[in-house]
Amino acid sequence: MTDAAQVNADQLAYWNGAGGERWVVEHTHTDVMLAPVAEAAIAHAAPRPGENVLDIGCGCGWTTLALAEAVSPGRVTGLDISGPMLAVAEQRAAGRGAVGWVQADAAAHDFAEDSFDLLFSRFGVMFFGDPVAAFANLRRAARPGARLVFACWRGLNENPWMLLPLQAAQTLVPPLPRPGPEDPGPFAFADTDRVTRILTGAGWTPPRFTKLDVTLDIAGGGGVDAAMDHATRIGAAARLLADQDEAIRQAAKQAIRAALAPHATPDGRVGLGGGVWLVDARNG
Repeated sequence: MTDAAQVNADQLAYWNGAGGERWVVEHTHTDVMLAPVAEAAIAHAAPRPGENVLDIGCGCGWTTLALAEAVSPGRVTGLDISGPMLAVAEQRAAGRGAVGWVQADAAAHDFAEDSFDLLFSRFGVMFFGDPVAAFANLRRAARPGARLVFACWRGLNENPWMLLPLQAAQTLVPPLPRPGPEDPGPFAFADTDRVTRILTGAGWTPPRFTKLDVTLDIAGGGGVDAAMDHATRIGAAARLLADQDEAIRQAAKQAIRAALAPHATPDGRVGLGGGVWLVDARNG
């Protein structure tokens, strides 16, 4: 198995196992937290009535349903490798005839050619083992002139919502090895030169990058304890603590809580900054 194939296989196992189930449990919280990014990315994509849209890495379907409202009477296909997350998406879309779901790897799925006017993703495209091949496969599904629009994270240092809990946890647990510059991961597309090289290598036009700075409520409106719990279930701190014993995990949770408490507001929010790229390119 090649390195790229192994990465894709690992992603398939993760999102159809404990990882996918954890995101299912957290999906309502995550939807609230990421709503400012989703709304800005959809506005940036400017979906039009009657268009056929592919939502790449659609997860539990929030963005797919929002896109469906924008393109009605068009159609949106939500694509994800996670069976557990797609099951939630299908439940949320019950009775919506203009929405379909496909469980598949976007890097390898046999798309019908020239199918989509818009290919969209909110944080679903940074994990391919061979990103050039994956985006070339996606381009085959794009109609001539179709738009590719996605949101990806800028660097970790520009994302206090993830950095602050991680730094608190690292007072108790040694840091994980830093990923290589070509490794997949949440911050794999922070480097605009790399993203440009990937997309043009896959046949897309040179991309444009728009900076988006948002405040993310990592509590999902539930207060500092909810923010602490979320940070230890999803994200960099969660990965750091995954293999630690319960005593260390509990101590780390309290350290994270102490770090987050100064950012809590009386209405239950814990707002921290998020740095995002909105990336857009075209098929020819």
